[in-house]
Amino acid sequence: MTALRLALLAGLTLAAAGTGAYAQEAFMPAAKGTWQVNLRATGVLPDAGDPIVTAAGAATGLKADVKDDVKPTLGVSYFLTDKLAVEVIAGTTQHTIKAVGPGTDVVVHKTWVLPPVVSAQYHFAPRARFNPYVGAGLNYMLFYSGKDRNGFTVDLDDGFGYALQAGADIAVKGPYVVNLDVKKVWFETDAKINGGALKSKVNLDPTVVSVGIGRRF
Repeated sequence: MTALRLALLAGLTLAAAGTGAYAQEAFMPAAKGTWQVNLRATGVLPDAGDPIVTAAGAATGLKADVKDDVKPTLGVSYFLTDKLAVEVIAGTTQHTIKAVGPGTDVVVHKTWVLPPVVSAQYHFAPRARFNPYVGAGLNYMLFYSGKDRNGFTVDLDDGFGYALQAGADIAVKGPYVVNLDVKKVWFETDAKINGGALKSKVNLDPTVVSVGIGRRF
């Protein structure tokens, strides 16, 4: 997990540094009515570690662990004004769920997650080459194509969460930008294991780290 986080942070740093070669190139600024499409490499890094208990609520000594994943994602933004934009992101990731504890480290489930996020953004410098922004929005977690493992059955509840966002667009040349983006999503799901004999309230709360190329229209 640590290696993945470091790799993503290194990618963000290298992408930002790489734009220096284009510092004198003409670029298309963002403005009211601008569309921007971003193709990103995105790491979804859950922060789960919640206790697994019995149906009666008794402690088992086990915790739910959800592994990271990296996949391509697509983001589309529309500028309502020079500084206010709405963004929709789409992508899907696959995560391994484990039960871990003293003497126990077993995979119980693998699932795909579709977590679209719709957010409102405030852009601080839309006409500058370096345009930082912040945002806030809602997401919906949809679990699908799950596969149980090692004799366990797992049921996960879909639902809504919310997100905060910070990032930057770095204009490169013409309509093209490098996009750096970090989101923090808060989402809790009820996990029922073996028909409810075991259960856990899993706070996935992923950090979502992205780097990619965008084009303005």
